[in-house]
Amino acid sequence: RAGFSRQMVEILSKHGVAFSSFDVFSDEEVRQGLKSFSSWPTYPQLYVAGELVGGLDIVKELEASGELDTLCPKAQKLEDRLKSLINKAPVMLFMKGSKQVAKCGFSKQIIEIMNNTGVDYETFDILEDEEVRQGLKSFSNWPTYPQLYVKGELVGGLDIVKELKESGELLPVLKGEN
Repeated sequence: RAGFSRQMVEILSKHGVAFSSFDVFSDEEVRQGLKSFSSWPTYPQLYVAGELVGGLDIVKELEASGELDTLCPKAQKLEDRLKSLINKAPVMLFMKGSKQVAKCGFSKQIIEIMNNTGVDYETFDILEDEEVRQGLKSFSNWPTYPQLYVKGELVGGLDIVKELKESGELLPVLKGEN
């Protein structure tokens, strides 16, 4: 809302810093209490690992000296995050919902097929993370969900899984034998 806060957010974003924020206007007790707690009378206030770094002027100085990049944790790049998620388990299913509660017909069908294989698998609910939902479509060059991965490689969606099941190839694929 304020110019100094906007500048702080721009600097942190420009440097790829992983951060979250709290609107001090939303809670007057926090707004006043944090000033006393930190012995810092103005906002914004930047904290790293629970320690006060300072306000906008200090952040600008840290940026100018190059120290900001070493002080603040970086946000993980989307491609790295997607690779990490795809490889979270040997068999990963990206779907709407979870194993317990599928939130669309296609996801429900693929869960039924997967559960009948006896193969362990993990799921990721794409409805919980729009960045992953959109990013994975581009990353995999596969425009729809669900998406099934084995050992970090895209197998395909529901139609492919159905074809593999019908041909008797699904279990060997899930076990990484193909």
